[in-house]
Amino acid sequence: MSSPKQELPTHTQVLTVQKARTAAGGKSVYPNDAVLETKPVPKLGKGYVLVKINAAGFNHRDLWIRKGQYPSIIHGSTFGADGAGVVIASGDENDPLVNKRVFLVPTRGWENDPYAPESPKFTILGGGGFMSPLGTFAQYVVVERDQVIPSPDHLDDEHISAWPVGGVTAWRAVVINALVKKGDNVLITGIGGGVALIALQLCVALGANVYVSSGNEEKIRKAVSLGAKGGVNYKADDWSSELEALLRKQQGPTAALSAIIDSGGGDLMTRLGRLLKSGGRVVVYGLPTRR
Repeated sequence: MSSPKQELPTHTQVLTVQKARTAAGGKSVYPNDAVLETKPVPKLGKGYVLVKINAAGFNHRDLWIRKGQYPSIIHGSTFGADGAGVVIASGDENDPLVNKRVFLVPTRGWENDPYAPESPKFTILGGGGFMSPLGTFAQYVVVERDQVIPSPDHLDDEHISAWPVGGVTAWRAVVINALVKKGDNVLITGIGGGVALIALQLCVALGANVYVSSGNEEKIRKAVSLGAKGGVNYKADDWSSELEALLRKQQGPTAALSAIIDSGGGDLMTRLGRLLKSGGRVVVYGLPTRR
C-alpha cells in the first residue's frame, strides 16, 4: 500500500513591511511597521522548492528597514534575509532535497564575480529589491531550488539561520578583499557585531594576529577569549595611540597593520593611516555613519 500524499499548506503567515499608521493621539516611532499577515503560498513550479522555515535570523538591517534607512524598501514585502528549515515539497519529481534540512542563500544578483555583484539588480532578501515578496520571516517560502544549501549536521536551525548574511559578508571581507594570511596583523572594528565576530574567527583560523576595537570592554574580553591578541576602546580619545602601542609591544617596534576590516566608515584613515603598511588594505562592509 502506498503512503498517503502529504497535504501541503495553502497559506502562510508572514511579517511584512507596511507604511506606519499614525496612532491615535501620537505618531508611530518608526516610518515603517511590521505587520503579521496571512498570505497564499505561491505556486510551486519546476525548479522551485517549498521550505518550512524553522528559524530566522534577525539582522540589524531589519531594524534599519523599520526606520526607513535601507535602500529600495517596498511596502508589502516580507522581512528577513536569513532562514533555515526543511524542504517539504519540490516542483521537480523525485527531488532528493525533499525532507532535507536547508538554509536559504540570502542574496540575488551576485553569482560569479568574487569582488562585487555582477548584476545591477543585486539585492538581499527581505524588505525590498527586485525580489520584493521573498523574506524569511514566514512559516513557508517558495524559493528557487538552486538558492538553498543543505544545512551541516553539526548546526541546528537556530544556529545556521544566524549565519548566511554575516558569513558571506565576513568571508568576502577577510578572504577575498583583505587577502588575510598567516602572520598578518589585522584590525577588526566594532567587535561584537555578527560580521565582525565571524571575521575574527576566520582571521584566527588563517593564522593572523587580530586586534579589535569596541566601545564595550566586555566585548573586547570576549574577542580575546576567541583568539584576538588584544583590543582598544574607541571611546577613549587616544585609542589609536593605544592600539599602536599594543601592536608594537606584541609584534615588534616597526609592526604595522596588514588590513583593517571595518563596519563603520567615518574618520578611520585619519586615525589609523599611519599604522597601515604600504600595500595594506582597508575593507569597509557597512557605512552606518551615512545612515
